[in-house]
Amino acid sequence: MANIKSAKKRIKVIETKTERNKAIRSKVKTAIKKVNVAIDAKDKAAATDALKGAIVEIDKACTKGVFHKKNASRKISRLTLAVNKLA
Repeated sequence: MANIKSAKKRIKVIETKTERNKAIRSKVKTAIKKVNVAIDAKDKAAATDALKGAIVEIDKACTKGVFHKKNASRKISRLTLAVNKLA
């Protein structure tokens, strides 16, 4: 355990940021799962609606620094490709 006051503060800050990042990652995973469920059900309309929500969540995570820009782009690209294959 840290003895220096600034080090103790850094530990607290890291804990709060870790919780925030976990929550954001969880939202993204849930959004991606919704898209995948709609794709498995072969429901094009539901898949496109879920895709829009997923793109928003992934972009937010990218903006907050939880995901790297290229990682977010890759996730969006793969989901979009999967939804477009339904047609």
